[in-house]
Order: sequence, then structure tokens, then C-alpha cells
Amino acid sequence: MNLDWKDMIKRLHSLLTIKESAANVPKNLEASRRLQFFTNSLFMQMPLARPVSEMLSFSVFTPYYSETVLYSIAELQKKNEDGISTLFYLQKIYPDEWKNFLTRINRDENAADTELFSSANDILELRLWASYRGQTLARTVRGMMYYRKALMLQSYLERMHSEDLESAFDMAGLADTHFEYSPEARAQADLKFTYVVTCQIYGVQKGEGKPEAADIALLMQRNEALRIAYIDVVESVKNGKPSTEYYSKLVKADIHGKDKEIYSVKLPGNPKLGEGKPENQNHAVIFTRGNAVQTIDMNQDNYFEEALKMRNLLEEFSQNHGKFRPSILGVREHVFTGSVSSLASFMSNQETSFVTLGQRVLSNPLKVRMHYGHPDVFDRIFHITRGGISKASRIINISEDIFAGFNSTLRQGNITHHEYIQVGKGRDVGLNQIALFEGKVAGGNGEQVLSRDIYRLGQLFDFFRMLSFYVTTVGFYFCTMLTVLTVYIFLYGKTYLALSGVGESIQNRADIQGNKALSVALNTQFLFQIGVFTAIPMILGFILEEGVLTAFVSFITMQFQLCSIFFTFSLGTRTHYFGRTILHGGAKYRATGRGFVVRHIKFAENYRLYSRSHFVKGLEVALLLVIFLAYGFNNSGAIGYILLSISSWFMALSWLFAPYVFNPSGFEWQKVVEDFRDWTNWLFYRGGIGVKGEESWEAWWDEELAHIHTFRGRILETILSLRFFIFQYGVVYHMHAGKESTSLSVYWVSWAVLGGLFVLLMVFSLNPKAMVHFQLLLRLVKSIALLVVLAGLVVAIAMTPLTVLDVLASILAYVPTGWGILSIAVAWKPIVKRFGLWKIVRSLARLYDAGMGMIIFVPIAICSWFPFISTFQTRLLFNQAFSRGLEISLILAGNNQNAGI
Repeated sequence: MNLDWKDMIKRLHSLLTIKESAANVPKNLEASRRLQFFTNSLFMQMPLARPVSEMLSFSVFTPYYSETVLYSIAELQKKNEDGISTLFYLQKIYPDEWKNFLTRINRDENAADTELFSSANDILELRLWASYRGQTLARTVRGMMYYRKALMLQSYLERMHSEDLESAFDMAGLADTHFEYSPEARAQADLKFTYVVTCQIYGVQKGEGKPEAADIALLMQRNEALRIAYIDVVESVKNGKPSTEYYSKLVKADIHGKDKEIYSVKLPGNPKLGEGKPENQNHAVIFTRGNAVQTIDMNQDNYFEEALKMRNLLEEFSQNHGKFRPSILGVREHVFTGSVSSLASFMSNQETSFVTLGQRVLSNPLKVRMHYGHPDVFDRIFHITRGGISKASRIINISEDIFAGFNSTLRQGNITHHEYIQVGKGRDVGLNQIALFEGKVAGGNGEQVLSRDIYRLGQLFDFFRMLSFYVTTVGFYFCTMLTVLTVYIFLYGKTYLALSGVGESIQNRADIQGNKALSVALNTQFLFQIGVFTAIPMILGFILEEGVLTAFVSFITMQFQLCSIFFTFSLGTRTHYFGRTILHGGAKYRATGRGFVVRHIKFAENYRLYSRSHFVKGLEVALLLVIFLAYGFNNSGAIGYILLSISSWFMALSWLFAPYVFNPSGFEWQKVVEDFRDWTNWLFYRGGIGVKGEESWEAWWDEELAHIHTFRGRILETILSLRFFIFQYGVVYHMHAGKESTSLSVYWVSWAVLGGLFVLLMVFSLNPKAMVHFQLLLRLVKSIALLVVLAGLVVAIAMTPLTVLDVLASILAYVPTGWGILSIAVAWKPIVKRFGLWKIVRSLARLYDAGMGMIIFVPIAICSWFPFISTFQTRLLFNQAFSRGLEISLILAGNNQNAGI
């Protein structure tokens, strides 16, 4: 018998005769998932791996700035406003893993946390255990070092004879880690693998004695293959003048745990000229080595069983994938942050559908897959000789990752995608984090529209590939914006037909003539909810991965968890930031934070983040629907109006209340009262030098206007703001006071009334502190003005055709008109300031924000009166945790129950 066959039979016999009991089957869900994916992946098509000595060498490359490296004991014990510490949170979310940890360090399960702080070694192990469950650099480093461990094991096994291998199986020798001490295996792994983390400000952190520097040094001591690249700034005096020199350095830990310099490259100047993250990568890419480089973000993870397949993946560079050899190998990601809240699961499912079904189709047959971020594997030689792996021009390259894909494709590269190997990925788990991330991506796509890379690809692609490329990059955001604009155009068209009377006239003519087609066109109905369409790829992914029945159940479950509200809200986020970038430019990096988000977000914080992107637009849509309800002609009655407007109402309400529906403890009365107090304090706190937007409405308002700074932008804002004057022009002619007149004098009278209202605003906005010697006179003038207005209103209703309904109608007319005037005024801020009217404009803006806040706050306050609503909301938000039996209520309640005792 052939010796190879004999060895294979012996190995098969050893595997089949291993005695395992059901007690040894892992009960942990994450362990089961990993084993399931690993076994399934072995049946996928992948190239055969060469021996470790013949495989391609590669590097792993991670950019880091100032994120968390290791959780300190103080951070683990620090309690938030609800009395919850990070350690307590992790103990409740990972109860089985916490028990395993206590067993490993020989501690009793009922031991108090303080007992763990008695030993320095236990403290370090506790910090590592917690850090390995967050989005920290320590977790990323541990995961990437599995590559070295896997290569050592594979090299060790290749050197063993078949008899030694059989005896190792018999003695369960492979369960030990003695292969890590093999000099040959270690040397072979170090030849084939290196890990470079580019910590841009490590030198500054070390000089200032920051804890991040000590934690990075600790990681270097625990991982001998880890290399740290950083920019060293050297201040000196030359010829009596101060001089600053910049060096790009690479260091490792020596046997004494100190930094040992490997390379030092003098730079011609400060390397940070463009965007921070890509510049951080560009200065250190010279320190990578080998044939390939895998880019890994600092909130990613890796698994030992997946690292075993890295040799197979690298063989893809020599496989036939079309006309050109691969230049980037796409790798699948698993989002490990989707196991607690419903929001996290929505993002996880959406991301999973993109990195599997989506990128698979983009790669083949469409051939338009780009580099959408980590963890793709680059042909290092190909890219380092063609401009590098990251573009760093300020603003235009805010989404730096995808430009590497553009660059590779333009230079006849070939980008493939492979799903038999995956790495872990941390995603945003709170609505605010998700919105900031989507805003950054949408703004980045807005900048891509203006880039020359997009232009060149559009010119060079054939027609079908160009369409595929358009739909999968900037076209997705452009079509999203057009979808929302279509709703606006539809509603403004309906409102015009209602206010002008043209709709009723055409309908009557159609009824007389029996013109059914015209009648149907006039009663066009928006039956479908456009936000749900974004979930279709995710549903198809469920069907392919889990089957039709499971996909159907998952989809229905997600509907009960209000996923349609979430996706509709995301639609508004993308539209706002993409559209604003197209109009004004200036996309910027938005730090989302990578903490654990199972905490209540204050009303004021949500209002600051979503006021201009969602609340203003949601109220505009709602106002259009109310005006159509009041003045529209619909011969179908209430049913016709409901069918016509239900989708638009859903969109408006989702934009207005989604941040509070998805806010933990958002309907608890005590939280609502505290939020209202905090919001009013923020709203009326005066701004000034050094005051941040989180502290004062005035400072926040100035920040919100910063994007309008060009003449072109001011013109565009003015043109777009003209739409708000349509309301007044149409409504005033439907008021009883107008006596059904169509004369322009009615419209001018309405403007005279509006001018009087502005005079009143000027009177009431007078600052008492500025008239300290005329306090009594000021109060008298304000009182008289208020009495005159009320008396005039009563007399007008009693003595003229003016009715109470006319007063309500005037609100529908003047509120949007005032907002239009305000929008134009802030667009031309320098001119308004020159005329001394800025304080009045600011008072008007504060009044509008106070009004919008109250419209949103009142329904929340009413719902918080009923305790069952809060319980129902908690179940919706944390259904994933309840299904796993986690004590999420303890996390949400915190120590508040004891606070009042």
C-alpha cells in the first residue's frame, strides 16, 4: 500500500476513534458558531496549501491612534449614571465565560469582585478578559497573533513523521502547547509572518506617561512578533534657531521588556498633511514585508481555526481569476457585536448580507468589487509600486479605503472575494453610533462623486460594468436621495393641487367626461414603504444561508422589533449627509466611539444629533400631510387619504421618534423628567468663548451653520428655502377673512401681519440685562404688547369674518414662512450681522428649536405615564438578550432602586 494512503488511513482511524461525550460539546453560542462555520468552510472550494516553508510570506497591518488598548481597573469599576460598571455589564452579558474565567484563575464563582484585586496577576488577567470582549487593540492583537500560532503548529506537524503524529494523537499531545517552544517552528513562523501596528502618537503618549503607551508596551512584551511603528518628533536647536525633525520608527520589545529600535527613517517634514488615518498607514507601510499585506482595523478579531486557512487564501494570488491576476483578496467578516440589542442585530444582519451575498456578486460576475475596508489582503508588491494602499488627500479621501480599490482597478488589478475564511468585526451598537457611522460613509460617497477616480472609472468601464459600478457605489446613495426627493415632490405636488383648487377642478372634469385614467392619476397612492426595500438583500441572504422558513420567521421577528422604523430612519441619515456634501462639501471624519451602549441617551443629545437631519424634515413632511388633509379634495374619503398618505406618515413619524423609540429606558417617567430639565438647561444656556455645543444651544447652533461658507452654498440654500413660502401663499386664500378673494392684496396683508409678529418678537427678545435701568418700563411694554395682541385677536374674531379656524390656519401658513426666512437669514449670516439683526435671528431660531422640541417631547411624556410601554419597549430593544436568558433588566435598572433609599 502507498505510504501516503497508509498515513491518511491512520489519521482517519485516529479521528474516528476519538471518544467524546456530550458533556464535552461546547454550550457557548459563540463557540458553536465558530465550529459550525469552520466545518462548513472545509467543504468549500479553496486552493491546496503549500508547506509553510514554501508559502507566501505576509504581514498584517493595523492603524491605531488613541483608542482603548486595555481596560484599566478604574475603567472597569467606573459606574455610569445608571450605576452600572463595565465589569458588571460584561459579567451579565457573558455569564458562562465569566464562570470559566473564575475557574481558570482558581476563584470561587461567588467570590466578590474585590477579591480579584488582591493579586497583580489576577488584576492583569481580569483586564485582559474584559478587553478581549470589547472593541480594543488588545483583542485585535490577540486575534492577529493567532496567525503566528497557526503557522507554528502547521510547521511543527509537517516536521513530524507519521508515527510521531499517530502517537501524538494517542497521547492527546496536540492539546498541549509544546509546539510553541519548537525553535524550528518559531523560526519558520517568524520568517513568514509579521504584525505591524502603526501607533501614530505612541512617542507622544510615551513621553507624557499615558497609560495607553504602557499598555502597548505590555502587548509587545506578550507578543514577540508584534512591531510598533510611530512618528517620533525631535525638538532641537540648530544655529540658535529651534528645529523640529520627524522620524518614522519601528520598535519591538527586547528581552528586558524595553523598546528596541529596529528602523528609523528621517522624514522631510510633518507627514500628517491629509486625513489622519490614511497618513498613519502611509508612513508605516514601508515596515511591512512579504508578498502580501492584510489590512486590519483596530476593532477586529481573529480566530485560531480561521488562521489555519491563511496559507490556502494566499494561494489565490496564483490562481486563475480572469484576465488579470488578483491584486486584492476580499475576506468575509463576522460582526461579533450583534448579540445583545435589536439595533446591533439589524446592523449585524445588514453587514453580513453585504460581506457575503453582496460582495460575492460584486466580485463575480459583475467584476466591480472594490476595497470597502479591512480585512482585505493586498498584493504588497503590486500596490507599494502603484501609490500604496491608502489615499490621504484631505476631505476628498474621507472614505480612504475604497480609493485603494479604485486605484487597483484603474491599474489593471483584479479584486476577488472569498468566503471560506473570515475575521471578526466590531460594529456600532447604539443608534447614535450607527447614525454617525452612516453619516460618515454617506459624506464620503458625496466626496467620491467629485473625485477624478470615479470619473476615470466611468470613462474606462464598458456600459454594463459602468452601470454595475454606479449602482454599487455612489449610485446607491444618489438613488436613496432621489427616493426621498420623490416623496417630497409627490407631497408638494399634491399640496399645490389642493391649495390652488386645480385638483378639484380636474377631478370634476374627469368625472363629467368619465376619464378614469385621469382620475386614477390624480389619486395616485404611495402604498409601499420605501425604507423596507433596503432590507431586501438581507432577506435574500437569510434565505440562502438558513432556508426559506427560517428567513421568513427571522423577517417577521425583525418586523416586531420595528426594523422598518430603523431602516426608514437610516434612509433619512444617508439622504441628509450625502445631499449636504453634494451641496456644500466638507465631509469630515466622525468618531463614533466603540464602547458598550446599553444606557439611556438624554433627550438633548438626541436632539442635537438629529434636529437638522431628521426632525426638521419629518415635521415638514407632516405639515404637508396636514395641509393636504385640511384642503385637499379626495372623492375616496378617509380610506383614500389613508392609502395615499400612510407611507409618508410612517416616514415622518419614524424620522421624528425613532431616536427615542430605540433609546433604552426612553419611556421611564423619572428619566423623562430628568431629560426635560437637562434639555431646558441646554436650550437657555448662553454661549461664549470656549463653550461647547454639548453645553449650550447657542454654541451648537453656530456649529450647525459652519457648513454654509461659500457664495455658491448660500445661493443654493436660498433657492431651496423658497419652498417654505408656498404654504403661506396657498393657505391665506382659503381663510374666511379673505372673503374668497383672489386679489394679491390678501397676500400682502398676510405679510403685514407677519411683519407685526416679527415686531412683537423683537419686543419680547429684548434682553433685560441690557436694559438694567429700565426693568420696570421693559416689563410694562411687554405686558401692554401682549394684552394688545390678545385683545386685537378677540375683536377680530368677533367683528370680522376671521374665525378660530383661520387662526389655526394662519399657524400652518406662518410657521413654514418663518422657517424659510430664518433659513435664508442664516445662509447670509455676514450680511445679517452687518445690519445688526443677528440677535433677532438667533432668538427666532431658539423659538423654533424650543417648539420642535416640545412637539417631540410631549408624546414621549404622555407615553411615559404608562409603565407597560416602557416594559414593552425594553422587550423590543433587547429581545436578543431575553432569548439568551440574559439579565438585561439588571443592567438597565442599575442601582437606581437603591438610590432613593
